[in-house]
Amino acid sequence: MLIRTEKSEDYGQVFRLNELAFGNREDEAKLVERIRASVEFIPELSIVAEEKGKVVGHILLSGAKVLGEKHEHPVIVLAPIAVHPDYQKQGIGGLLIEEGKRRAATMGFGAILLIGHPSYYPRFGFVPAGVHGLELLQFPVPAEVFQVYELRAGALEQLQGELKYPAAFF
Repeated sequence: MLIRTEKSEDYGQVFRLNELAFGNREDEAKLVERIRASVEFIPELSIVAEEKGKVVGHILLSGAKVLGEKHEHPVIVLAPIAVHPDYQKQGIGGLLIEEGKRRAATMGFGAILLIGHPSYYPRFGFVPAGVHGLELLQFPVPAEVFQVYELRAGALEQLQGELKYPAAFF
């Protein structure tokens, strides 16, 4: 299994992968396209898992902001992550998440936020974001679904306010 940065020649496979992973719907695949076309796109944080020349997994982490009372803090949001149905439950998603966390930390970001399944992401260190003074008003989701991972010790102490997803998410 090769975990690497997505290349433009992967775009077609990544689109189809997202369709398949999300029940033959295009929503997530089109989200990836919109993020790629936005200023929040960070090419090094679009990561694929490749097996025998075939893209079988993809994760996209992109820029967003937490708006505090006096400051705006750059953060990373994770969305979407997809694994081909034939390759699910083999740890590929975990490999992609760990690689994304490593790269985002290396780039100097303090936190990754997401809206995701409350029984899946905690195994990778994600916790409910609300207990850290973070809020999400753009999407009405249960508190346990809005999660955060601290990339740098102490980063969450300085990160208070509302996560604002960029326009590409709408």
